[in-house]
Amino acid sequence: MRSVTGLHEVVLAALPAAGRLVLAVSGGIDSMVLLEVLRRTNRSRIACVATFDHGTGPSARRAVALVRRYCSGPSIPLVEGRGGGAVGEAGWREARYAFLRGCSAEHSATLVTAHTRDDRVETVLMRALRGAGARGLTGMTSGPRVARPMLDVNRTAVARYALATRIPWVDDPSNRSREHFRNRVRLDLLPALERAQPGFAERLLTVGNAAAALRQDLEGWIDRWLSVQMVWETELRVRRAELDVLDADSLPLVWSELASRVGLVLDRRGIARLTAFVGATRRTGRMPLSGGWWLEVERGGYALKREIRPPVEDEAYLPMAGSLEWNGYRFTVVSMECDGSPWSGWVAGAHAIVRQWRAGDRLVRGEAVGSRRVARYLSEAGLSRSERQQWPVVESENSVVWIPGVRRGDAATDRSGRPARHYRCELIDR
Repeated sequence: MRSVTGLHEVVLAALPAAGRLVLAVSGGIDSMVLLEVLRRTNRSRIACVATFDHGTGPSARRAVALVRRYCSGPSIPLVEGRGGGAVGEAGWREARYAFLRGCSAEHSATLVTAHTRDDRVETVLMRALRGAGARGLTGMTSGPRVARPMLDVNRTAVARYALATRIPWVDDPSNRSREHFRNRVRLDLLPALERAQPGFAERLLTVGNAAAALRQDLEGWIDRWLSVQMVWETELRVRRAELDVLDADSLPLVWSELASRVGLVLDRRGIARLTAFVGATRRTGRMPLSGGWWLEVERGGYALKREIRPPVEDEAYLPMAGSLEWNGYRFTVVSMECDGSPWSGWVAGAHAIVRQWRAGDRLVRGEAVGSRRVARYLSEAGLSRSERQQWPVVESENSVVWIPGVRRGDAATDRSGRPARHYRCELIDR
């Protein structure tokens, strides 16, 4: 059983020295192994096991049921979450991590995930293909809020441990679908690159480790040489004179790290725009960034600031008559048919709701042409990222049929014998 004790040693060495733990367990082989290791070695530190059903079908339900049965035997506290309709890789991940972060905060505990060495290799390659900088190429690392104690363990070792200890798990059929980018990287691209260049995966990890070391050095350099002032969590200030001495290669690295300190993630293009703006030696002005943030030139320095928005209301039913005000929009039932404006819409059926759009939403375009991502329509409409964040969609019969001000579904036309209501949408406080 050397493989068993060896895995215990690796995981325990990578865990935080103290504090309670919330274990993210999906029911797959990696997370079930993580749960078994900590059940055997650190059960008293487990605040709870958190499992999330994405609502994707029978396999997801079986996985949650397995975790539930497994925790009931040794009486480990279990918290279950369920997806709220998000689809696609990005939507599923966002919903899952919102739930996991909530569990971690509620228990004042470190979140522990079962990501492996193979997961990190895939992540570094995916981010390299997207042109990531040092922050992205780091891949997955542990930190004060999230621990990943299996990053030095490969999937082969995980499988050996699971077989040796007879741990049950549920295989997610979506892991074999090449519809998802990560699966194409895992099943096709990485094996081909490894065949062409043996040791390619190890070289990717070397790149990731070098990026992590660079970030660590950069954090220390900023702490030592820059006078960074944090104002709550919504503002960061830095002196211009301290940045003006940096060359063109150093500025993007420093600004990427400064942005990360306020939770702002900028891609390569965002960093390039920011550094070009700073390099213009402006005395005044501001530049919008993602997520409601902007960079403002102040006397003697720069400030990263974030707009504080009021909370978004939950979804609401559109009225059968009269009007509804929702998050700065007014929806009014009108008697005439829809005109050509995207601010007018048509809804069939008994009920329709207005809600904030979600990652993975698709607009129904008609039976012949299928659907298209809402995010693409919003981007093509020329909306800023902050405007897109809280943009509404109208859903009827579980499908998005109207993006007010942007596009109606091609199927949204009157049909004989089918009840319909016509709406006009207008901005009321923007």
